[in-house]
Amino acid sequence: MHTLYQTPVGKRFTSQEQLDQEYDIEATVPPEQLAELGARFVKDSAQARDELDAVLDVPYGPTLAERLDVFPGEPGGPVVVFIHGGYWRLNTRKNFSFMARGLVGRGATMVIPSYALCPTVSLDEIVRQQRAAVAWTYQHAAELGADPERLIVSGHSAGGHATAVLLDTDWAGQYGLPENTVRGGCAISGVFDIRPLRHSFLQPSLQLTEDQVMRLSPMLNLPTAAPPLLVTHGGRQTDEFDRQSKDFLEAWRGAGLDGDYYLQPDRNHFDELFAFMDPDSELINRIIDLSSR
Repeated sequence: MHTLYQTPVGKRFTSQEQLDQEYDIEATVPPEQLAELGARFVKDSAQARDELDAVLDVPYGPTLAERLDVFPGEPGGPVVVFIHGGYWRLNTRKNFSFMARGLVGRGATMVIPSYALCPTVSLDEIVRQQRAAVAWTYQHAAELGADPERLIVSGHSAGGHATAVLLDTDWAGQYGLPENTVRGGCAISGVFDIRPLRHSFLQPSLQLTEDQVMRLSPMLNLPTAAPPLLVTHGGRQTDEFDRQSKDFLEAWRGAGLDGDYYLQPDRNHFDELFAFMDPDSELINRIIDLSSR
């Protein structure tokens, strides 16, 4: 039987159905709960934009998709760029404004960009836009009152993939910025080996090529040097999401890079983000710690 994808420990996937059971993450939450979570994201985000200081709809690139929202923290505090998830085909920054509460409460400035989505653009273009958002943040952090030398990137799901890619960026060669533009990263429930997605329900939207999955899988392209990485995820997810995080962290450390692991055992793929609302949560503590290393 033909193998579509085989994990590093030898588990074989021979059908799209098998892969979809692992990567259709929305199907792991009951429909009623998923709808409630989505409504809460929207409601809490609108409330955060009303109650927090905010600079909204700032262009960081030439296209209409390249816009970001800034939630300023204390003068001289760190700055965190958060990349939202949605399998590169769904979502907007406006659904994640609620996540600024915890970091702003600790004095950090939070920057949340949107980016163009598949299939309108390719994954290569999305990565380019994500890097452009970070470059913009570094260049403008001081104007926003933040310390550009304490810039952290974080992202959830597809944004977890972005976190790993952003830690492996030639900031000096491509953008004329310091090599250590990014001081650390927090990847939340990321997909670090995207090869299986090419054989899943996502392929009609993502239109991934073999070349792309090889070039854009962080698991297959580990840097020789990188800032510290925190890998975290909720425990109530599929085996593949659990494995992706653990395998990537193992490979990261195996390459001699600094990496930590934090499990949120009672959280699923969506409610794990609510830790960002609490300034005193363990996740916020760990992200602030990254900015001080």
